[in-house]
Amino acid sequence: MDALVDAAVSARDNACASFSGFRVGAAIEDAEGCLHTGCNIENATLGLTVCAERVALFKALSEGVRTFRRIAIATDSETLTPPCGACRQLLWEFCGDVEVILANLRGKTESLRLKDLFPRPFDASCL
Repeated sequence: MDALVDAAVSARDNACASFSGFRVGAAIEDAEGCLHTGCNIENATLGLTVCAERVALFKALSEGVRTFRRIAIATDSETLTPPCGACRQLLWEFCGDVEVILANLRGKTESLRLKDLFPRPFDASCL
């Protein structure tokens, strides 16, 4: 497997998903080739849950990273799981049309462009 996918799979192990049981890991690669990981973190309200993709993105942004190449998202579901709408919005605004790799623990992967998952985004050009 790709190192990015491996990092997303490993990050999934740290997920705090005691309410849904749906553990997600993400890894985002910056322009320098460094990997930044995240996992989903739930709480009792569920509304304040933070997705793995946003955790990875926010960690990278908080360290000063501003340019990204691709992101991998790993779950244990048979159906490969794309980012939710909130994650798509933030990925678009901070990463642009990056490669999105969906993966599961059985080694199944799919590579897409963010524009294919988010064909008509709202961004600064709309303001």
